[in-house]
Amino acid sequence: MTATRSPSREQVRRWRGYLADERAEAAVYRDLASRRSGPDRDILLELAEAERRHEQHWVALLGPEAERPTRVGARTRVLGLLARRFGSVFVLALLQRAEARSPYESDVDATAQMAADERIHEEVVRSLAMRGRSRISGTFRAAVFGANDGLVSNLALVLGVGAAGAAPSVVLFTGVAGLLAGALSMGAGEYVSVSSQRELLAASTPSAASGPALTRIDLDENEVALVFRARGMDEADAARAATQVLAERDRPALPADDVDVEAVGTPIGVAFSSFLFFASGALVPIVPYLFGLTGLLPVVIASVLVGIALLLSGAVVGLLSGASMVKRALRQLAIGFGAAGVTYLLGLAFNASVG
Repeated sequence: MTATRSPSREQVRRWRGYLADERAEAAVYRDLASRRSGPDRDILLELAEAERRHEQHWVALLGPEAERPTRVGARTRVLGLLARRFGSVFVLALLQRAEARSPYESDVDATAQMAADERIHEEVVRSLAMRGRSRISGTFRAAVFGANDGLVSNLALVLGVGAAGAAPSVVLFTGVAGLLAGALSMGAGEYVSVSSQRELLAASTPSAASGPALTRIDLDENEVALVFRARGMDEADAARAATQVLAERDRPALPADDVDVEAVGTPIGVAFSSFLFFASGALVPIVPYLFGLTGLLPVVIASVLVGIALLLSGAVVGLLSGASMVKRALRQLAIGFGAAGVTYLLGLAFNASVG
């Protein structure tokens, strides 16, 4: 009889970590399911059940060791906290990243089926999050654009004016004026932009008069097919689609194009979001001047504060888009500091020429 080799301490530690994470992630899915209804709720509960199956694999390997409590990883604890507090697209985005980073494919103690499950889970969560991303995309775009524009433009304005030799009180006044002017301009611009975009998309909805006209159309000269051909269908597919529409003789209607007007956002909501976030971003660079600081110190403090805000903004964009949070954060920082640095150098050059 061949004796079964006992697992090493490192294996036991790793398995217990996997077990704790599987239990915690299953709890997150159940928390999310409790806040949903219909198919979404069923899907989340099935994901929780899949995590329970993975949990049983590690329980079987650990034996009595499975009963010892294990500290859940910080990432999984944050997921659970967010799920209980918000149950939002942010949690689904985090879950998507968690499933994508599963270590099972490279771990010999995990089965190939478990590794495949995690990849499929990533796609399931991506699909669940997609609807939420679509709903917030318009307002979120305005918020991110407004906050970054406020941070960068007002930092550049403050640094440029300060480098040109203006007094701190002038720098402060310039920053406040830039905040108000920029926020109002952003809000008004977004309102007009989104209103125009919604009007253009709404123009793709079939006219209400087209429905009654279908009941009087000459079936031998079926011009309904032309509608579908104009939308990109070939002649055969357009004819079949037209026949299907006309088969509903009681209340026929032309189907609308696949256009989601609501994904653009509402004009008021996007305008308010843009105004608020621009003002919030533009406030950051003038904070040191509000406290009466002078010299190089307020420049350094303003730059540090804006840098932190740009990193956070980039990380949020990366999180919600499913991209690398670190890369997006560094990209935001580089773009913001690049623009502000050019303005600061121009201010120094202007100050030197005047002096």
